[in-house]
Amino acid sequence: MQLQSYLDRLGIWYHLSHHPRAYTAADLAQFEHIPGQQVIKPVLVEADGRFVLCALPASYRIDLERLRDMLHADRVRLADEPTLQEVFEDCEVGAEPPIGFLYGIPTLMDASLCNDERVTFQAGNHEAAITMKMKDYRRVAQPEIARFGQHI
Repeated sequence: MQLQSYLDRLGIWYHLSHHPRAYTAADLAQFEHIPGQQVIKPVLVEADGRFVLCALPASYRIDLERLRDMLHADRVRLADEPTLQEVFEDCEVGAEPPIGFLYGIPTLMDASLCNDERVTFQAGNHEAAITMKMKDYRRVAQPEIARFGQHI
């Protein structure tokens, strides 16, 4: 898998866990027995024809209006399933890792994640998760940090 190979090449410590099929970030938090705040939910958006991978806690949703203003875009929309399949061809739809860098896409991380020491996210399929230190996640994802999330 592209994600694990990338982390191994960089010498990043991570823990790979297996769990029952989790289709949502909230399900992943439940199966991993951790708060939803520590699970990163990736959301691919298209802003005026360019992709941005947004990373936010499982317990948050994107404030599209705020995101649009922040990106100085006329139009921002969530990517549909066919687009996800095309962009993340090595992943199951809905299990994409929140590391846009692997796919040539910038990553935008919600500032609400900054206080977490460790984070967990899907590892490309619905039955595996990666847990790593936040400082390592920031090193590999190279995200821009902004406030675009809204607690559900």
